[in-house]
Amino acid sequence: MKILVLTGSPRKNGNSNTLADYFIKGAEEAGHQVERFDAAFKNVHPCIACNKCGMNGPCVFKDDFEFVRNHIVDADVVVFATPMYYFGVSAQLKAVIDRFYAINGQIHRPKKAVLLMTYANMAASEAVPIEAHYDVLLKYLGWEDAGRIIVPGVWPAGAVKHTDYPEHAYKLGKNITG
Repeated sequence: MKILVLTGSPRKNGNSNTLADYFIKGAEEAGHQVERFDAAFKNVHPCIACNKCGMNGPCVFKDDFEFVRNHIVDADVVVFATPMYYFGVSAQLKAVIDRFYAINGQIHRPKKAVLLMTYANMAASEAVPIEAHYDVLLKYLGWEDAGRIIVPGVWPAGAVKHTDYPEHAYKLGKNITG
């Protein structure tokens, strides 16, 4: 199975990146082909709604999004790994998601998706905006949720390592099916 992992954290050893690392380890051990795109360390220009792509063609920007374009169409699973930034996904990951517009016609087909999300606060209600965005995105694209790991109470880089959540991410990657 082909899996594309999209991360949004600008902290290389951040908590959501740690979850992505563990997910990938499990998925690769299960024999899946995994590609990773760390949006915070790439050049992805925000969509400007020029509509030159016509929702299914080349984008006017020639940047690192080409990697996503080349892997997402054939991916069976797309993983979104992000910290919460002001009650939403990180701007780096959001820029990637917004650029889905240029390949809309190619990715509007059955796939599975995973959400790996971390945030500093403890209130479950604060995770709702990201989960709602994820749910609406999947519904629009016709994708199916294959699991989500939502981790509250982790602010300092590496804090997630002192929880059971990395093991949960590993098991999710190891047991994911197409």
